Amino acid sequence: MKERIVRAVAGTLVLVSSILTATVHINWLFLAGFVGFNLLQSSFTKFCPLELILKKAGVK
Repeated sequence: MKERIVRAVAGTLVLVSSILTATVHINWLFLAGFVGFNLLQSSFTKFCPLELILKKAGVK
């Protein structure tokens, strides 16, 4: 369940970042870059901050 939530949140943030980049300001690309970098590092280190937040929130 946590993995699905992490993927959904990451995908949503990338889409929102893309829309904000096109409509508001180019600097919103940094959000998409941060999300992508976090996904990449979590694939190597198995550490994801959102999983810690979900664990503390009681999501199984």
